[in-house]
Amino acid sequence: MLEFSKRSHLLEQREYSYELQDVDEPHLYRHLYSYDEVPKIPFNHRHVPMYTPETLYITDTTFRDGQQAREPYTVEQVVQLFKFLHELGGPKGIIRQSEFFLYSERDRQAVNACRSLGYEFPEITAWIRARHEDFLLVKEMGIAETGILASCSDYHIFKKLNMTRRQAMDQFLGVVKDALEIGVRPRVHLEDLTRADYYGFVLPLATALRSLADESGIPIKIRACDTMGYGISYPGVALPRSVPGIAYGLHHYAGFASELLEWHGHNDFHRAVVNAGTAWLYGISGVNCTLLGIGERAGNTPLEAMVFEYAALRGTTDGMQTQVISEIADYYQTELGYEIPPMTPLVGADFNTTRAGIHADGLLKDEEIYNIFDTNALLNRPVRVLVNQSSGAAGLTHWMNSYYGLRNGRELDKRDPRLKPLLEWISAEYEGGRQTVMGDGELAQALRTLAPDLHVEIAGAEAAAQAE
Repeated sequence: MLEFSKRSHLLEQREYSYELQDVDEPHLYRHLYSYDEVPKIPFNHRHVPMYTPETLYITDTTFRDGQQAREPYTVEQVVQLFKFLHELGGPKGIIRQSEFFLYSERDRQAVNACRSLGYEFPEITAWIRARHEDFLLVKEMGIAETGILASCSDYHIFKKLNMTRRQAMDQFLGVVKDALEIGVRPRVHLEDLTRADYYGFVLPLATALRSLADESGIPIKIRACDTMGYGISYPGVALPRSVPGIAYGLHHYAGFASELLEWHGHNDFHRAVVNAGTAWLYGISGVNCTLLGIGERAGNTPLEAMVFEYAALRGTTDGMQTQVISEIADYYQTELGYEIPPMTPLVGADFNTTRAGIHADGLLKDEEIYNIFDTNALLNRPVRVLVNQSSGAAGLTHWMNSYYGLRNGRELDKRDPRLKPLLEWISAEYEGGRQTVMGDGELAQALRTLAPDLHVEIAGAEAAAQAE
């Protein structure tokens, strides 16, 4: 069958048929995943077109997949984080959905508490195993959409489920039919997709799901799950590891609209963010994330990273309140006791901090030289300089200007002779064996003690700056 595409303005072939290959033995892709070696990246040099959707959005699984990697959140903590997600997503609801467990009483209380806030976005969705009794729980809670686990690699089908491909496919389709019969929107999670037989199982299952959606008139979503982080974004990579190939096939062969596709990636090989961005570029509208990337093993795609990836690709934040990211990071550290590694991009204590004197000198001249963007405006995080043995006069001066808020011509110059006793004290500290950076409090005390005249001047300038 040929269709004239309004997007490419070309005739496109749409008649593809992929039948289930119900093999006797599992296909484990041992040439790629030998287990005793680093997983291999295969190339077949086939390129698929970029097909960036008109609509890009973010979905959240902090309270489902993210919660599996830490102690459970209290109801109050879930509500506060849900409020942050709503505020961060902005008036257009770029953070479109948030996914919840339903199994414990605490899970259900959290759902009801968040629902009582009355937000349109994020929409509350559920997650269940492919079991009829789990599905009934979704119906009892009155949730419109639920994720359904559908393990699609032979590792899972043969080794975990102890089924054949036909048995697994029939079970998954049966649970989806149950959902459709009472009007709940199914979101089918194709687990371990990057180790699955794409043409022998994934596309036949996806095609069957598309037929069910057409028959019922209820949209079915697919979440493409890179459960082990094996996905690869490079052009010309072969399936099952090719993120572009996975996206293209679900759209072009199985016929799923971009808005019905999501990408769910893990970060085992440091690829979560680039793979999620690649999924967007090649036709998947939704990327599924967790706050701070907290999740199984090496974690999920960090939601805050995809906020900035969205803005970079679209040229606008579309109303997302990026400053809320810093509030989220602070909440995790102060209220939840979660230690964010200091070098973590966007949220770590030191992500926009420099210790090198030569960098501090550049910051003094123009902070744009060594800061990724205006972190103060976008994240309420002014650029910082930490003082140590490498900071020199430039680093110390930048610390003073920042710490005391000196601006509008009141900034100190690194050549000010009154800095000499402070620089000598810092040098002596490290020559004596000190290994740690200088703290704000001890630097302020040293200024008062070693350079009292300078301290008085700075205090006056600080007061004037605050009065403006």
